[in-house]
Parts: sequence; structure tokens; C-alpha cells
Amino acid sequence: MSRSISTENAPAAIGPYVQGVDLGNLVFTSGQIPINPKTGNVPDDVSAQARQCLENVKAVVEAAGLKVSDIVKTSVFVSDLNDFATVNATYEAFFKEHNASFPARCCIEAARLPKDVKIEIEAIAARR
Repeated sequence: MSRSISTENAPAAIGPYVQGVDLGNLVFTSGQIPINPKTGNVPDDVSAQARQCLENVKAVVEAAGLKVSDIVKTSVFVSDLNDFATVNATYEAFFKEHNASFPARCCIEAARLPKDVKIEIEAIAARR
């Protein structure tokens, strides 16, 4: 049995999807773009965008009652793979700040992302 996840601490879905789905032992987030849910603004630089994406993923995971340390897999989509080192540094710092192990991950360059952002991140978290 699945349950839709909804929180005001992450941006509302901009299409026919939910912020996340809770399957009981697994939680899947939808791709989170770097929209600040309180202001609607998108930061300019890719590091700040990566941080906002991760904060949005965190908000969805927490709405399901889990923590950053429960994230077991992420998918990172960037509009320019030349930003990989910057994104990687922000990503590493985020997980270290939350005393979380690094999850499995893929990083893919996408031709274009919603709202022409530079990055989008989705995650899978597990109840253990």
C-alpha cells in the first residue's frame, strides 16, 4: 500500500505527480529542483542550486518520518557536466553535515531541466 507524501517545506509539484511516495519500507522522492518553497526563488549559482535541491529532498524524506541518513540512493541530473566538481563538493558537505553515509548515486547530464534550472535531484530512502 502506498501513501503520497506532501509537505510545505518542499516546492509543490509543477505537474501531475506527487512530492514523494511512501511504500512502507521505501520512500521515493520525485525529482527536486532548486526552488525555495518559501519564496519561490531559484538561486543563480549551481552550488546554491544543489544545496536547495538537497534541502528539498530532505524535506520530503522528513515528511515521511525519515532522515537524511536513511537515504540509500540518489539520482543527480545536471544541465552541464562541467559543474560536476562543484556539485560534488556541495553534495559531500550536505551528507557530512547530517552525519550520513554517502548513498549510491548516479549523475547524468540532461539537455534541459524544468524551469531551465542547472540541477535536479531525486532520492530513495529506506526504513531499517
